[in-house]
Amino acid sequence: MTYDTVIETLRPLLAAEVRAELPGAAEPRDLEQAVWVRLLEHLGTQGPPADPAAWLTATVRAEANRQRGADRSEQPYVTEPAAETAGSDPEREALDRERAAALHAAIRRLPGRCPRLIGALLSPQDLTYREIAGELGMSQGSLGPERSRCLGCLRRILGSEVAPMARRGKG
Repeated sequence: MTYDTVIETLRPLLAAEVRAELPGAAEPRDLEQAVWVRLLEHLGTQGPPADPAAWLTATVRAEANRQRGADRSEQPYVTEPAAETAGSDPEREALDRERAAALHAAIRRLPGRCPRLIGALLSPQDLTYREIAGELGMSQGSLGPERSRCLGCLRRILGSEVAPMARRGKG
């Protein structure tokens, strides 16, 4: 009997055994998955069970008992985690810092007045076009076309850096 045959033969029996062992359980798939893992371990070390149906019944019962024990020992949170850690995601924060650093590095490589213009547009002070034009010593009417040209340059710089990273599986 091949491994595929054993698995296909046991699939309906496993579903029935799980329903019988854990009637009304919210996540019977957890138990099924645990039994499949045990079967794969058994197949890898000892080959197919001599009596697959008996082995499956015993394994479902053992795994269900183990899961019930784990459910009893798990304790729910009595209080919410501290507010400062509740919204933090270190991985997301690190990625955000990395993206910001890459953006600012690309902005510094822009030609002419572009680094100052894009820097002013990204300023946390939320400057108006009139303030930006005055700061850069240019007319307010030329700010839009200049901004468009600078953003085009920035897109080309970032596009040439992001595409090679994505091909290497890093982006």
